[in-house]
Order: sequence, then structure tokens, then C-alpha cells
Amino acid sequence: MPRSPLALAALATVAVPGLDAFDVRRPAHPGTDFDIAVVIDSTRRRWVVRAPVHAAAGAALEAEVVLLEALGAAAEAGDLPFSVPRPVGFAHLPEGGRATVHSEIQGRTLALSQLTPGPGLSASVGRAIAAVHELPPSVVEDAGLPVYDAETYRARRQAEVDEAARTGRVPATLLRRWEQRLEDVSLWRFRPVVVHGDLTNERILVRDGEVSGILHWGDACVADPADDLASILVAAPPESTDSILEAYQLRRTELLDPHLVDRALLVGELALARWLLYGVRSGSADIVEDAVGMLEDLDAHTRSLELADAEPSLA
Repeated sequence: MPRSPLALAALATVAVPGLDAFDVRRPAHPGTDFDIAVVIDSTRRRWVVRAPVHAAAGAALEAEVVLLEALGAAAEAGDLPFSVPRPVGFAHLPEGGRATVHSEIQGRTLALSQLTPGPGLSASVGRAIAAVHELPPSVVEDAGLPVYDAETYRARRQAEVDEAARTGRVPATLLRRWEQRLEDVSLWRFRPVVVHGDLTNERILVRDGEVSGILHWGDACVADPADDLASILVAAPPESTDSILEAYQLRRTELLDPHLVDRALLVGELALARWLLYGVRSGSADIVEDAVGMLEDLDAHTRSLELADAEPSLA
């Protein structure tokens, strides 16, 4: 059973001595692996309490706490142009593990419609992602989080496609498209970097036209920089992507990766395969059918693009 907001507020008062809870609210995007609430104290300061709902989430939270300390230090040093959650207290849970409490980062969830061409918010998003990718891999290694080389990571992507193919629910032409790109070794020559690992717009906070914070670092690893660009480039208004990429490239000190955008777009496509696999593993027929519908739409779209590219141009 999910913990009630009142139960989470009680955990917050244990974790932070002297915290006088005045009100408690559910967040806009609560997630599935954690019970989360926003606690407002008697001085109107806002705190976020997170309690894992299963043992795996608890273990991931412990690694994330170590990482967040390093990220917080990087933010203080000016290496990250945004804030990250920094736990200030912990409360032990009866079933094991700990709940964490951190001060709420000011800002609103990034609305993709806010991304427009030019040096404003789109550029801020590009710079924020690049700053993460410039961090030393040791911040991830020291937290005990995964570290991949390029070939191992390509093999992981291949394994996902193979598993999705075995469901029999992925269109054959789409599978061939993915196989061709996974077998193109030149596409997968990249230098692994620190990545957030689940960087959707819901993880990005915005204040005064700039990125103010990035949340939920439990999937961080050293891997393909294309992963963090994928969902943003796929979902952002097309006219804003050049501004995002230009700011990203200017912030990077080493960027010899001509296929970065190609891989990012492929990662966006493969997200549908992972959604399908999630539905299969969780036994959710609704998720499976939703994924199948999106895969069929993607297949039709990519086939139409390939046909258009194959047609001779008229002089």
C-alpha cells in the first residue's frame, strides 16, 4: 500500500529534527518506485520526502545519495549551472531502507512548448545537459553506479531489440531498420560520459527562463551521451532543436561524435521497444497495446520518410 501524505510528513519530521510540518501535498509527477510528498513547514519552507516502495528502489536510493553529494559539490563549484536535490536528513523505515528529505528546488517542470529558437531556455537546456556530460566519470564510479564502454552499450541496445523481436509485436520493417543501425559500427564510436539516464522534461525544472534544477538521478551511469539528448530532441518543437544542440556543443570541451544526433533519434525510437517490454514483463495488456500502436505509427512514419528519400528529385 502506498504511504499516505501524512505518513510521509511524519517521516520528514523524524529525518529533519525541528521540522514543524504545517501542510503536505503530493507532487505533480509522483513516479512508481518511490512514495513522494512535499512537506511545507511552519515557516512555509518546502521539503521533499522520498521513501522507496521496494528493496531495489531502496538500494538505488542509497547509491543516488552518494552521487547527489558529488553533484551538489559540482554545483557549488560552478561546474553545474543548476541545483540538484541534496538530502539533509534520513528516516529508517520499518521494512528496511531509509527515506530521504531534501529542500525543494525552486522552479516548474519544463514545458516543451516553452522551447523556442534562440539564446533563451533552449540554449539553457543544451548547456545543462552538456555540463552533466563534462563531469568526471569518477562521480558515477565512486557511487557504485554502472560504467559502460561504447561496445558494451551497443550490445545492450542490441539485446533490447532482440528481446522486443521475440514478442512478435514489432513490425518487421522497423526491426530491420534498427538492426541496420545497430550493426553500423561507425555509428557507435563515442566516448562514454556521465549521463542522467532518464532525462525527460519532467526531470527538468525551470525558473526565470533558465534550467534551475534536475531531479531523479537514480538511473545515472557512464554511457552514451545520446541518451540524455534523445527524449528532448524527439519531443521538443523542431524549430528549437538547433538552439539546444548549438549550446550543447559550445559547452562541451571534447565533441568528436559526428553521429550523436543520429544515435539520439534512434534511442528515441528504441524507447518504444522498452515500453513494450515493460508492458510484457509487468503483464499489462494496456501498456502492450499502447506500445504496439506507437510502434506501428513509427513504422509507417519511418517507411514514408525512406520512400521520400528514395524518390528521384525533379530537376
